[in-house]
Amino acid sequence: MAEITAANVAKLREMTGVGMMECKRALVEAQGDINTAIDNLRKSGAASAAKKSSRDAREGVIAQYIAPGGKSGILVEVNCETDFVARNDSFRAFCDEIAKKISNDANVDLEADRQTAVGKMGENIKIARNARMEVSGNGLIAAYIHTGAKVGVLVEVGAGKAETTGTEEFKQLVKDITLQIAAGFPQVVSRENVAPEVVAKEREIAAQSDRFKGKPAAAMEKILAGVLDKFFQTYCLVDQGFVKRNSEVSVKEHVAQIGKQLGDEITVRRFVRFQVGESA
Repeated sequence: MAEITAANVAKLREMTGVGMMECKRALVEAQGDINTAIDNLRKSGAASAAKKSSRDAREGVIAQYIAPGGKSGILVEVNCETDFVARNDSFRAFCDEIAKKISNDANVDLEADRQTAVGKMGENIKIARNARMEVSGNGLIAAYIHTGAKVGVLVEVGAGKAETTGTEEFKQLVKDITLQIAAGFPQVVSRENVAPEVVAKEREIAAQSDRFKGKPAAAMEKILAGVLDKFFQTYCLVDQGFVKRNSEVSVKEHVAQIGKQLGDEITVRRFVRFQVGESA
């Protein structure tokens, strides 16, 4: 058995691009023989995956997994190099399986899965990010993946009573809210969630607009309040016009109406919206 030295590990890493621990393990299994270690790494797909890891992966899909009962859920972005692979059924199935594995274990090691997928697809693949939600109290976690899987949404909607979450009206509302988030591109749930610096910046931009120059100070406050109100109607989910009712009522008003029908208080607690490539 040849001696396994730090120099040999470094040499193998340089030749294959594989991580140090994997190189050391490969040398141990190959009894110190570098050529055998290289062959074994190639057979496992690790060397191929490492070489491809430097290539850009800006395409991909958003996948989701909701646990039975809707008490927890995962949204994940998986990137690849081309839209051709992103539309491949095998790649989509891989992404769905990744979402399920993360849902079952937040600390799961997915490197072997990724390397296998790289070997199968022939492209660099990255598990870019994920978001996990678990329901707090009474409520449901729901997800929506838009056609093409380039946009995905994960949301938690809460209720005051446990029986509310089992009604068809509540389930439909939650589904409609996921569609609203996907289409409306809100940044936060409500005005209370908007960072003070964001509000200050919007005020500053409006105050410096040529349209408002020379206006009296008293008038400017009213003008700025109106400008900010329009900003909130875009930026905040519950202030947006509810798209399913042609924006005739706000999301907040529609949620309140459903809550009144069910004799309960319904609240959109939080959401995330992923779009492929925005995290790159």
